[in-house]
Amino acid sequence: MAHKGLWEQLDRLDSKLTAQHAKCRYIAEQGRYVLRLLNKEYVIDPGERQIFSAGPKLEQKKAGFIEQLCLLAYLINARDLPVADKLVKPEALPSGQFFFRGLHSIPTERLEKVFGRCPERLYRIAGRFDAEKCEFGDASIRLYLLPRIPLTIVIWRSDGEFGARASILFDQTAAEQIPLDALLAAVNLAVDAITAACEGTDCSCQ
Repeated sequence: MAHKGLWEQLDRLDSKLTAQHAKCRYIAEQGRYVLRLLNKEYVIDPGERQIFSAGPKLEQKKAGFIEQLCLLAYLINARDLPVADKLVKPEALPSGQFFFRGLHSIPTERLEKVFGRCPERLYRIAGRFDAEKCEFGDASIRLYLLPRIPLTIVIWRSDGEFGARASILFDQTAAEQIPLDALLAAVNLAVDAITAACEGTDCSCQ
């Protein structure tokens, strides 16, 4: 079974407190959590050890391995703390300078490739992720990976002298809500979803 150890940890927690800490819903009569990851809601069923997308039964899909990791790790670790509203680079998170390197590097290159020539493209798909516009760089948005984990994406335009640049910034509290490996997994999901949304629609630069 995938993530057996995480399911066992979740089983040991008080369900109502867990939902409060994670800022999600707990349906007591069903023994299930309903938790949003990016722009989708998922149902977490500890009794059956299943996670699937919320919605009509015929449209429900089983969550993938990475989605399951992010959702379970967050449920187990989330704390009932407000965001600090202080943006930090990944390396500034506790142990971040050692973790976010090599294979664990933040995937900014994909953002630079898709949005670098026309950063305004970022705003055209922002609504799909309930993201709000920020005032950093040439284009920037703030969205929520999970209910207590905001993420800020900043793009700087490429020109004749400098190549495109992208930054991903976290709230100072991010590492208190989820382990770094699951945080990176959630970031990769977000980058995949955002770049796919742009590539799959009219994101021409005008």
